[in-house]
Amino acid sequence: MLHRILLSLRIVQESVGIALHEIVSNRVRSSLSLMGISIGIFCVVAVVAVIDSFEDGLKKSFERLGNNVLYVMRESWKEDPGMNWWKYLKRPNPTYAEFKAIKEKVKSADKVAIRAFIGQKDLKYHTATVEKAICIGVSHDFGSIYDLQIESGRYFMPEESHKGANVVILGNKLAELLFPSGNYPVGKSIKLLGRDLTLIGVLKKEGKSILGDGFDEVAITTFNYARNLVDINSRRFYPIIAVKARDDVPLELLQDDLRQTLRAERHLQPKEADNFELNQLSILTQFLDKIFAVVGVAGALIGGFAILVGGFGIANIMFVSVKERTRLIGIKKSLGARGIYILLEFLTESVLLTLLGGLVGLVLVYIVLQIGNYYVDSLEFVLSRSNITLGILISVIVGIISGFIPAYQASKLDPVVAMRG
Repeated sequence: MLHRILLSLRIVQESVGIALHEIVSNRVRSSLSLMGISIGIFCVVAVVAVIDSFEDGLKKSFERLGNNVLYVMRESWKEDPGMNWWKYLKRPNPTYAEFKAIKEKVKSADKVAIRAFIGQKDLKYHTATVEKAICIGVSHDFGSIYDLQIESGRYFMPEESHKGANVVILGNKLAELLFPSGNYPVGKSIKLLGRDLTLIGVLKKEGKSILGDGFDEVAITTFNYARNLVDINSRRFYPIIAVKARDDVPLELLQDDLRQTLRAERHLQPKEADNFELNQLSILTQFLDKIFAVVGVAGALIGGFAILVGGFGIANIMFVSVKERTRLIGIKKSLGARGIYILLEFLTESVLLTLLGGLVGLVLVYIVLQIGNYYVDSLEFVLSRSNITLGILISVIVGIISGFIPAYQASKLDPVVAMRG
């Protein structure tokens, strides 16, 4: 048994040496044949790696939205609002009164927050100005629902949120632009809409999100203070109510409770359709899963054709290799080499060829992903271990399939006929 294992290892070692010799001796032929495998592996692994990177980035972005949060909105995430713009145009925005009703009546809710976009406004501190900063007004639970992390200072006190104190929290990048020195004057006044607001906190840096929904470039004030500045009920400020379910409450139950409360608040008759939407994260993930599935299939088809062409190229090399070494095969068999060892020799050579092509493809994928990382800030492209394993596995399978018939023919050669060439 040990003798057979040692013999097999020796044959594999010799096959590797012979394969490398063949590649070096026939550079042009080998390069052209390996190119198909390289392109095929590149297409398949690149598509998978990009999809995985997008899914990773989306998951990180969705973590902020939360799996147990419902969003009361005018539009639905299930369809393009432009397709049914008239239906959505007639719908009212969520209101502060509805926000209060949900807080008071929906017992299955753990946290409830309302947010309104005040718009792009100038921020000033002494001589420094940041133009067109995104400003939003939020109620108190907004920070816990969205898990806002404070780097300097603090979050709103409940009293400040309730009374609508003139305080503000800045996103990290916004603070860096307004205070280039890096010293955040927490407790000092900055100007927004020509009014003085006390800076009470600066958020931790989040980095760019694939959804573009981060808070690095956002100024946050209390919702009740924003109500004193602008007409929050105006359609252009687009308020959204976020409702987080209690830990022991299924999202379906929260959805039913919210629907009943909102229908009662809007005085909708039993036969009237809802004039609001209760959006949740699963709607986005299901939609994106369909897109990723289509892209994945397209990439697999393109890569599959390239691999098929490359496989034929490898098979061709192996047939030529068998023909060139027919006499050597005859000599080996006449000296007692069994057919299985001849088969193993040529299969090893075939797999090595496809592995080299696959490795070239993986290197190309890595280079392309690094270029993508250089130009795309909102997403990190990663060539994961599973992607590398996939590329190597495909290469080995193609090598076995492409080399089996030539190797089998070589193993069945009659030693006398083979020695005659």
